[in-house]
Amino acid sequence: MAERQRVSPQMRTAEILDFLRKTPGVFLTNNERDLSQSDYMCRIMPQTTLKVAPYRDATGYFAFEIFGGATMHMDLIKKQVNPFEKLRLVRKAMPNTLIQGLCRGKHLFGYRPYPDNVVEMTVRLFSKYVDVWRMYDCMNYIPNLVVAANAVKEAGRLLMPCICFSTGEGHTDDFYLGKVEEVLSLLGENIVLCIKNHSALGSPARIAELVGAIRKRFPSLLISYHGHNTDGNDLARLMAAVQEGVKIVEVADHGFGGSYSQTPALSAIQNLRDYGFKTPGLSIAPVLDASDILRRERRLYDEFTGSFHGFDPTVKRHKLPGGALRMAMEQAEKAGLLERAHELFNEVIQVGRELGNIWVVTPGSQLLWATAMSNVLNGRYEKPSDDLKRLLLGRYGPFPFYDPPEWIFKKVLESGRADGKGWDEILADEGGLQDLADEDFKARRLQLESKLKRLSTNEELCIYLQFPRDALEFMKFEERFGKTWLLPPEVWFHKGGFPDGTRISFADEAGKTHNIDLISTRKTADGVQTSLLVDYHFQTYKTQKGGD
Repeated sequence: MAERQRVSPQMRTAEILDFLRKTPGVFLTNNERDLSQSDYMCRIMPQTTLKVAPYRDATGYFAFEIFGGATMHMDLIKKQVNPFEKLRLVRKAMPNTLIQGLCRGKHLFGYRPYPDNVVEMTVRLFSKYVDVWRMYDCMNYIPNLVVAANAVKEAGRLLMPCICFSTGEGHTDDFYLGKVEEVLSLLGENIVLCIKNHSALGSPARIAELVGAIRKRFPSLLISYHGHNTDGNDLARLMAAVQEGVKIVEVADHGFGGSYSQTPALSAIQNLRDYGFKTPGLSIAPVLDASDILRRERRLYDEFTGSFHGFDPTVKRHKLPGGALRMAMEQAEKAGLLERAHELFNEVIQVGRELGNIWVVTPGSQLLWATAMSNVLNGRYEKPSDDLKRLLLGRYGPFPFYDPPEWIFKKVLESGRADGKGWDEILADEGGLQDLADEDFKARRLQLESKLKRLSTNEELCIYLQFPRDALEFMKFEERFGKTWLLPPEVWFHKGGFPDGTRISFADEAGKTHNIDLISTRKTADGVQTSLLVDYHFQTYKTQKGGD
């Protein structure tokens, strides 16, 4: 029998861990989820993913990250695809590759903590498709991972808890070694530990130092490295990590990413092999084939790459991760602050220091940028957000290094209060993590079904519990228009309408061809009325006029 060269979804967690420990070499994970979030504002459509799925499946990647982070919410908001259906499609198209997802612990894929029973239900349902759960907490507060981590283990899936990495005051090897100890104590030893360098920070030497310290203290621990290429230097960090013993690294297709997302896959492969590292089970030919297709496909997403391109070495100061950096520049432009960008980023740096030099990772990255924007527009901490108040109250977890100065506590916590309480009294009475009561699933299901006017599935309830308004709007949208994700991106993103008489042809997931014939488009006082033949069935849609 030939020696096994790659992991597969058919292997149990213990087999995967044993295989990684016994097989010499380095494994690669393709991270389209982060690429979509960091370089394309979460807009990569299923048709693009499926077009290259056979090549990615043939490559021999350790895993393919396609789920979690901000993408689940954005798929719903932008009416792109049901997250469960997306996973079913990818699982079918990539039967030989582990599917990986990113989860924010008790925050799941959102921006607030959820009750334990919602966390457990979500992990259980998505674990039908997600083989590897990469998991982090924005405050590196490991207890926030416990419920989700236990649910992953209960589902028999591979747990990959992260320690979020940053630089500056407090971010020492001793601190991170303590976090690794805490991970192993609370989550168990049958894991792969991920170093999450979400903001492309540190030099190759600093990453090598950190990995070396972890490997020295925990020599049998399997480690993966997740980095960003925002400053153009992540290939060097990746190689430094590998030389110190990292087993798994994350990459992007070289024809598609490699900007603010992960380092290009082919560059990593070439360097690994030149340095004498094996890449077990990995084939280069399908990497080239996938990127040849994606290089052409990326033109369809140009409008989502933003107006600002090129590497940003100043990330080591402002520390915004790829997706947050791209969105920050867009928001600054829309707010008329682009000419004051230097002032804005100086404020980001200052706010970061004042708020404890914590990790600039979701939801902290959004909170930090929003606070800096507000400070520039309205005066320093004059109009604090509810998220900032929650941070100071310790709702995300305790500040790990030092507390913000008292004047910030006073200004933020006392803002808008009518009860006359001082900040210290507010903190004493309302501070700390909250114990959230379990959701009443039966009552929430009845609520959902009353709005849908039909029975609901467990999957629908799951996404509704996390994003009530956006999930409901998506469900109603899909009931009205069908599985619109089947439309290729050149049709989905088309602007300006199609002329009467246009025929749009496309294939579904089974390869069957469908046709849409545009009969007529007529403007009315309050919108547009469009008549179509959909597979030769006549349909008319009335669309309300939107804002300019």
